[in-house]
Amino acid sequence: MRYSTQIKPISYVKSHAAELLDRIAEEREPIVITQNGEARAVLVDIASYEQTQETLALLKVLAIADKEIEAGDSVPIEEVMAEYDMEAKRA
Repeated sequence: MRYSTQIKPISYVKSHAAELLDRIAEEREPIVITQNGEARAVLVDIASYEQTQETLALLKVLAIADKEIEAGDSVPIEEVMAEYDMEAKRA
């Protein structure tokens, strides 16, 4: 992805909002919005935003699980399976 074609000043965004929304929905590439020559925001389609939020949520869950495992606050899978009368299937 070439961000150089995806950088637009705020004045352009104001006058071409509908066009930019169509573009990001179709191409699924973010647009960097600048103000006074500095990057200030990123315009992204809703599907990409939702996917990013879901990914972040999963990463947070994994980070919490890692901390719990490191702290010894975990239960072996065999115990969990036995509690629910399930058999562990080996790959």
